[in-house]
Amino acid sequence: MTSTSPRPRRLAVGLTALLAGALALPLGAGAAAAAEPDLAGSTLYVNPFSTTLEAAQSLSGQARDDAQLLGSIPSAEWFTKGTPAEVEAAARAYVDGATAAGAMPVLVAYNLPYRDCSQYSAGGAADTAAYEAWIDGLAAGIGDRAATVILEPDGLGIIPWYTNLDGSQEWCKPAEADPATAAADRFEQLGYAVDALGALSSTNVYLDGTHSAWLNVGDISNRLITAGVERADGFFLNASNYQFTANLSAYGRWISSCIEYVTAVKPGAFGDCGNQYWNGGPATNWSGVAMSNYGEWTSANPDPALNTAGVDSRYASILGGVQPTTHFVIDTSRNGVGPWQAPAGVYSDPEDWCNPPGRGLGARPTTETGDSLIDAYLWIKVPGESDGKCYRGTGGPLDPERGMEDPAAGQWFPEQARELIALANPPLAPLDCHVAWDASGAGKAASVRLRVDGAAAGEPWTVSFVLAGDQKVTKATHATVAQTGHAVSVTGSGAKPGNAPDAVLSVKGAAEQPWIFWLDGRACTSD
Repeated sequence: MTSTSPRPRRLAVGLTALLAGALALPLGAGAAAAAEPDLAGSTLYVNPFSTTLEAAQSLSGQARDDAQLLGSIPSAEWFTKGTPAEVEAAARAYVDGATAAGAMPVLVAYNLPYRDCSQYSAGGAADTAAYEAWIDGLAAGIGDRAATVILEPDGLGIIPWYTNLDGSQEWCKPAEADPATAAADRFEQLGYAVDALGALSSTNVYLDGTHSAWLNVGDISNRLITAGVERADGFFLNASNYQFTANLSAYGRWISSCIEYVTAVKPGAFGDCGNQYWNGGPATNWSGVAMSNYGEWTSANPDPALNTAGVDSRYASILGGVQPTTHFVIDTSRNGVGPWQAPAGVYSDPEDWCNPPGRGLGARPTTETGDSLIDAYLWIKVPGESDGKCYRGTGGPLDPERGMEDPAAGQWFPEQARELIALANPPLAPLDCHVAWDASGAGKAASVRLRVDGAAAGEPWTVSFVLAGDQKVTKATHATVAQTGHAVSVTGSGAKPGNAPDAVLSVKGAAEQPWIFWLDGRACTSD
């Protein structure tokens, strides 16, 4: 089925390349003239037609303000289904917009067979051939433009019918998958995707590295190498989870060190790799404990369960002068206050990863991390979108921790969005300007009164936005207008003190209100 909407949607089925040729929107730090091929140091793309801003259209009051605030911050775009032709069109439209804005788009490819072991986010391609064709479509849509692909969250954390390094079997055993081939198929699928996307001239590819409260370092390092991490740009951590950034940084550094050790120093010796489940090493006289997720890890922490010195010194000892080289990125979208510690003995399955209460946004997305191995802090999971219907071991349909029924996975969750903003660490200020779009008429004679609240009194101002479909601003009164492709800038002279600046625009087309406005480079709310 082909969507008739002119705006990109999740999946994005039947997209038109509406953003082609759009001029750069002000993105906080400012859009570069051209996106750099590497993720590190690039400007991240804010999609003016994101699923977050789409959700805002049906909200009002505080909930709408929250969605518009979150929609003004770069988040990844998820591609989760569709035919090869549909995902090609979707990716092309999204990357077109980012390229026109001189910014780096982040795409999440999430369509593996037996995705999420057919649980909350069940779905995915039917088989290996279908998946490879879908990846080919995604790659064709990206082409030779700059892009970053987060390749299959949970793809290495949950592998059907997989046998771990210690000989134990992965819990994921879907009846419809062939136990003899399912694990090998998963690595074949990911390896194909790494090579197909990595062959593009300006695409960065990162594989699933799970997170610091999941697989031990040796196990995930082995999975990453088998999947082709040495041919990718690195791995990603904490997708859709809540672990502390400090802990993820240490965990990622250990994975990178383990990969270097088992490939360059002592091939295959994954058992020598120190990990978070016993942190002894030379610095602690080989005394160690399992590390706790409920505090931030440092090398000088007096709490043994939060101290990284033992594992750090262990890698320094076995690596000698060899330095780790495998890079990684961290999802900081919801980890500002760390993971939720469920009340003891209350739930048979607390599902601490599923819409946990009392969480906050983490570090804002950036490609300037100050760590040579960490290419970026990204918002991979779109904050404000539900993890799924969480029952915590009960029969449902209510989430007993919240006393309400959670939205389905990927649907907007206003209550959680409010929590994430209120508890953000670092704090997140509300948007401090407002733009009203009062339209009348349609077709060739549409008129829009653009009213601006928040501009400096008496100073010139510029409002920028992106139009959908075939709309075009033909002239402006009390202002000048420039339009390139679908992107528009309206510049007015300063209003007299006490008067809100405004402009009257003549618009050819439906005069449909844009989903986000920027006033002098900062995002604004709108009605």
